Amino acid sequence: MANVMVTGAMGRIGRELTDRLIEKGHNVFAVDTMFSSRADDELFHYTNCEITDEETITKIMNENAIDTVIHIAYTVDNDLGETIGDAEFKASKQSDKFIYSAAHAARVKNFILTSTTQIYGIQKGRDPIRETASEKGTSIYAEMKLNSEKMMLKAFKKSSTVPVIARLAPIYTPEFTDNLLEHVIDRKNNCSYVYGEGNYSFSFCSLYNYIEFIIGIVNIPKCRYEGIYNICDKDKVTAKEILHFGEESLRLGTPDVRTPPRLVSYNKAKGRNDYRYFDPDAALANWSYDNTKAQRISTFRWNLSNTAVHA
Repeated sequence: MANVMVTGAMGRIGRELTDRLIEKGHNVFAVDTMFSSRADDELFHYTNCEITDEETITKIMNENAIDTVIHIAYTVDNDLGETIGDAEFKASKQSDKFIYSAAHAARVKNFILTSTTQIYGIQKGRDPIRETASEKGTSIYAEMKLNSEKMMLKAFKKSSTVPVIARLAPIYTPEFTDNLLEHVIDRKNNCSYVYGEGNYSFSFCSLYNYIEFIIGIVNIPKCRYEGIYNICDKDKVTAKEILHFGEESLRLGTPDVRTPPRLVSYNKAKGRNDYRYFDPDAALANWSYDNTKAQRISTFRWNLSNTAVHA
């Protein structure tokens, strides 16, 4: 049994993760600003507060011998809206200023930061993007998460706390498909589309793969999993598969079949604030991430097919 602190615990990722941790018999110290329908019991302890509440967050760490902090607050697919601006960046930075030092002082064993694959931006070449690739993200969200990563690594440079950075690909669940659909919907023309036969592909992440990756670290807190990990499904998802999925569950209708663009471009201005904006002209770019390193911790057994029927 481990003592686990989860920030953003009532968000999309946080709720599923909290339930799974409790199923595994771990003590969960959940933090969020949203209402919790789960009553406190011997394994669940909820605190309603802002993640910027330094006094409260620090007190939880100091008084409960926390083994692992899972920092999901200020993550788009968890509790933020799709539009990210200066206010969100400022609030995230405010929590970064103390939460890492508080974890170090409390001798937390592991600290898992939920980051994003948006950090990479569009990379040259066709090989899957590894964790050593250069950071070329142009969105405010990518800059916000990269700033959190750098502050975390600096804070834990000479610490016994092991820093784990999870660069998470866009997630999906049986109920949440916004990230999938964004890659086959043309917002400008309000229609679904596909280039050619739709055999080009993207990396996404079933939420259950991310949860199992986290559980793998929590279950063995004394192991040193230090470093950066790409978190995504082992299998890429083609545009054709997304459309087929959409036809069955969301009634997308017949897509607009288009000629592939000669050059890959990206509207940086529109994607600057809008996390889910996806430029159709960038559909044939390299959106593939290598998660070989993360597979040493978890099997990544979930994909679009078995996630869709997950009960």
